[in-house]
Amino acid sequence: MIELKPLAVTDDCEATAFLSEQTGLSKSRIKLAMTRGAVWLEREGRQRRLRRAKTTLSPPDKIGIYYDESILSTEPPKPTLLSDLGCCSIWIKPAGLMSGGSRFGDHCTIDRVVGNELDRPTFLVHRLDKFAWGLMVLAHGKKSAAHLSRQFQERTVSKTYQALIRGRLMESRLLDTPIDGKPAISHVRPIRPDEDRTLVEVRIETGRKHQIRKHLAESGHPIVGDRLYGSEDVSGLQLAAVELGFLHPENGEPLTFNLPAEYRF
Repeated sequence: MIELKPLAVTDDCEATAFLSEQTGLSKSRIKLAMTRGAVWLEREGRQRRLRRAKTTLSPPDKIGIYYDESILSTEPPKPTLLSDLGCCSIWIKPAGLMSGGSRFGDHCTIDRVVGNELDRPTFLVHRLDKFAWGLMVLAHGKKSAAHLSRQFQERTVSKTYQALIRGRLMESRLLDTPIDGKPAISHVRPIRPDEDRTLVEVRIETGRKHQIRKHLAESGHPIVGDRLYGSEDVSGLQLAAVELGFLHPENGEPLTFNLPAEYRF
């Protein structure tokens, strides 16, 4: 692993040559790191990922690289297209595909994978846990992205999940413990109670980080496979986004999408 935090250049130079000299990495490895989002350029007070290998640097530019071979060599799982509306598209995200990148890269994020597959601009407007699977909508223009983002911020998007939880749950529950000091509301309804596990439906009014996982764990019913919040089951996180409803970002038509039966529990 190599972490070169943004370093100021002193003379005009090519980005790949400068980084190769500073790190000892070959130019081909530098170019791979660029295309996969691990190189950062700081210019005029703004920091962004640098992807063009032939970019010329000039003082007072700063450039850095966060190189981790294991991350850069990872091939992302492929999402499945459910519907393409032109201005946005709806996808089935598989478990393991991320909604957001890190300083070490973003090639394993759904927006980058979809953007490369469709060969058009792609914008992330909401998130789904890396270890969960199910429905996500992605925008393909700045206006559509702004419109969809506003719907999520204003909580007008309907989001329904299913989860397999530990224990037998027989009654519906409202879970409203604040998360990180912010309101968080989850409605839980049992679908199929068994002796030691229950399939539940979860509708959320807010979208805090790990909201469903935290709320269910605090209720005494952690999600099966959620080792972070109290379930030691070795299976993957048993959480799926099964329904997504929003307004078409161009004509305002109400839209609802459902996860096909073969992807459900």
